[in-house]
Amino acid sequence: MISYFGPVRNPWEPSYSTGGSSGGSAAAVAAELCYGAIGSDTGGSIRMPAAYCGIVGLKPTYGRVSTSGVVPLSWSLDHLGPMTRTAMDAALMLQVIVGYDPQDTNSTDAPVQDYAGTLAAKTSSLRTGIPRAHFYEGLHPEIQAAMNTALSTLGKLTASQTEVEIPASNDTAILITKVEAYAYHRDYITKTPELYQAETLKRIRAGAEINAVEYIYGRHQLDQFRRSVPKVFEATDLVVTPTTPVPPSTISELLADLDNLRTKELLTLRNTRPFNLLGLPTISVPCGFTSKGLPIGMQITGPHWSEATVLRLAYAYEQATDWHNRKPNLG
Repeated sequence: MISYFGPVRNPWEPSYSTGGSSGGSAAAVAAELCYGAIGSDTGGSIRMPAAYCGIVGLKPTYGRVSTSGVVPLSWSLDHLGPMTRTAMDAALMLQVIVGYDPQDTNSTDAPVQDYAGTLAAKTSSLRTGIPRAHFYEGLHPEIQAAMNTALSTLGKLTASQTEVEIPASNDTAILITKVEAYAYHRDYITKTPELYQAETLKRIRAGAEINAVEYIYGRHQLDQFRRSVPKVFEATDLVVTPTTPVPPSTISELLADLDNLRTKELLTLRNTRPFNLLGLPTISVPCGFTSKGLPIGMQITGPHWSEATVLRLAYAYEQATDWHNRKPNLG
């Protein structure tokens, strides 16, 4: 969002933010500076910038893509995944980067599917779940309208839509992130604190205030959440939510209110963070635009290791709409 080199600007409207973290990658893909990029996602940093820049962002299952060699934020929640302009490109990129890595203690040796080869398979038998509680509450009116239209379209592509509940806690995810970020950076912020931006330093140091009992309990909750989530998918195949509850803010608004920057960030991550805690594969695809011409994203989530199914519905939705074909005016 705000870096040493200045804020990243949204290709659709340069006065607006791209959403932070992997926002530079999202902007580059949207502006056609590259065919795709690899983003990192601990609380939504692939999907939120993807939504705000009108591209596709896929967070795979936890352990599906190795994070070896990447500076961690939270070992328990970090994911890497593709950021592209289409679902097909995401499938092609994912195929290259998936696989077991013995150097990564969180990597899982799970079977890999032919993501691109199964992309165009039928979706008519898929059951979709709509978690109204939490994910659809307090939505910006234009995001609500875009999701209503998107759900209507998905209703024609799938077998059913039923309401479901997602068992996750953003508080648990935040606690774990604070502790693990501090654990990694502790020696660095002790020896060279001047190399960190003030806001970053403040957030990292917050992890020192959390004791071992709180962290162990948080990790226990994480394990419970991940073990309980298969029950959600007994009644549905995929879950659909808005990627973010609000559109992006202007850069000037963010810079003018740095004291409340974290509060605004937590709101934008409200719908993405639970799926990091659960470790589920989830993708953001364009599903509309605000009246100011800013993209809106829809999030499709599946059970562990179901990237192929998630991509399949994302692709089917793309074929039924033209949102992914629109491009920012860069003239």
